[in-house]
Amino acid sequence: MRKNRILLLLIFLLQAGLLTAQNSKWQPVVGKIMSPWADKVNPESPLPEYPRPQLVRENNWQNLNGLWDYAIVPKAQQSTKPTAFEGRILVPFAVESALSGVGKTVGAEQVLWYRKQVQVPAKLRRQQVLLHFGAVDWQCDVYVNGKKAGSHAGGYDPFSIDITSFLTNSSQQEIAVSVWDPSNDGPQPRGKQVKKPESIWYTPVTGIWQTVWLEAVPATYIAATRQTPSVDAGTVTVTANVEQAQANDRIRVSAWQGKKKLVEQEVAANAEAVLKLANPMLWTPENPHLYDLQVAVVRNNKVVDQVKSYFAMRKISMEPDANGIQRMLLNNEFVFQFGPLDQGWWPDGLYTAPTEEALKFDIEKTKEMGFNMIRKHVKVEPARWYYHCDRMGMLVWQDMPNGDWGQFWENNPGIEGRGGDMTRTPESEKIFRTEWAAIMSALHNFPSIVVWVPFNEAWGQFKTVEITEWTMQQDPSRLVNSASGGNFHPVGHIIDLHNYPDPAMPRADLFGQKQILVLGEYGGLGLPVEGHTWQDKDNWGYQSFKSTDELFKRYSSFIDRLEELIPRGLSAAVYTQTTDVEIETNGLITYDRKVVKLPAQKLKQVHSKLYKPNQVKLK
Repeated sequence: MRKNRILLLLIFLLQAGLLTAQNSKWQPVVGKIMSPWADKVNPESPLPEYPRPQLVRENNWQNLNGLWDYAIVPKAQQSTKPTAFEGRILVPFAVESALSGVGKTVGAEQVLWYRKQVQVPAKLRRQQVLLHFGAVDWQCDVYVNGKKAGSHAGGYDPFSIDITSFLTNSSQQEIAVSVWDPSNDGPQPRGKQVKKPESIWYTPVTGIWQTVWLEAVPATYIAATRQTPSVDAGTVTVTANVEQAQANDRIRVSAWQGKKKLVEQEVAANAEAVLKLANPMLWTPENPHLYDLQVAVVRNNKVVDQVKSYFAMRKISMEPDANGIQRMLLNNEFVFQFGPLDQGWWPDGLYTAPTEEALKFDIEKTKEMGFNMIRKHVKVEPARWYYHCDRMGMLVWQDMPNGDWGQFWENNPGIEGRGGDMTRTPESEKIFRTEWAAIMSALHNFPSIVVWVPFNEAWGQFKTVEITEWTMQQDPSRLVNSASGGNFHPVGHIIDLHNYPDPAMPRADLFGQKQILVLGEYGGLGLPVEGHTWQDKDNWGYQSFKSTDELFKRYSSFIDRLEELIPRGLSAAVYTQTTDVEIETNGLITYDRKVVKLPAQKLKQVHSKLYKPNQVKLK
């Protein structure tokens, strides 16, 4: 009898173990094209790289990416953790994506819950423990061991929560997150996401879509730094945001070239350190030189906390040429800025690149094609993407993700010209300002970013003059393109025309004496490649072709036209686009990144005519 009971118990345990193993299995959702990196995703450790290259503590951190429990429940249960979870989701891939292993839509009437049992070693628990999220779209509440630890609203900015007081003495801790994301039913920034994807609008992205991680820090620690270079003065100004600083604490800042310390300064905790560099090497697309930076909190001559970062000596500015037309200058010289519109979407990960290699791929190919700039279109990337742009020498124009503008073009007269702003509710305006300020703050230290773009094509465009001037005040070190292809106002540094498919430019006689003239979007030449499209038919492009030869001939004619426009006042141009995205097939690369439609070296040779030295004379 006893043997039978033991046998039954063993069978039960085996079945339970098998069931647990089956529940923990992960595989991508099938049915759509996949990138070459999909099969390289490790469900035990997806995207394991250190997520914050501008503020590095090399030890005492723990990546929480991997398989979490998930449940989709009615919105009424937003504050009540489910008693049962539906299955496993691979973080940090959005629940709608193939790589999440779920592939389900959530919407405004439901809430997505996550749960994970986390082993936090004693060496981390001996200090303050911070829980970091790279990005969660859109509104979330965070619970640790059943208690609410914090909340955040904003789908594109990183945030952190001090969870020290919520941890138990055990090594095992439970983290749970509830997420509500109304997509285009809400007023929040959402970029190209819509609940019914079509045309230039794509699949919704809900929940955690960037790395989640723990970090142990001392009681007094550096929460953020801000570094701003001045090429003309040969200096970099550094400030540090220190949590729990004491009265006599000092901040020690030093600039390095490799292992050689170049300059060091020590200041009070709330003061600016201004480091003077002898003969600084300037950052350019051809020579993206980066300096290392160390920032430490010093108390009684002892280092309490220290972080590593980096900076570059780079200046972006405007100045009239010999004909009185404003020009965009890089390090006080005219450099024609030319790059693709980059949406940053993936067929398998949606907002999230499958691997680090994939994250770098689009930038590397863009560089190989002879572009020197990327316009990051109504999306914000993980910090490592900007780090790679810094490292490779790629200028970036950063859009604010649009939101709250109703149906297509509704209540937005004046597209491609002058028009009236829409009216937003106080709640909507507050959401916009809060998230745009957070995005600019989080990305401030990346030297590759040279232009901020608060509005695109009147999508939610409101209080243009006020918002543009406010954006300029937030960051006087960069240029502001107030409305890319939208309702034009005499504010900001740039006037930006969209024209499809042929290149054109804003009228120099109307705008050129006060604003830089740019072509913010053009092209959109389509070439669907069989076997590499999101769907089999009804794919879309502004102008479609059937062969690469036809496509290249038309593309080359556009470059000839740009060459003619530069001496007439054009300072920059943006070609649509880097890759195909869902049903759009007007990319230079297919959506799955498996086919480069036009050879990179051939494009680089054609583009070279746009970068002639001394092609514009300044006053």
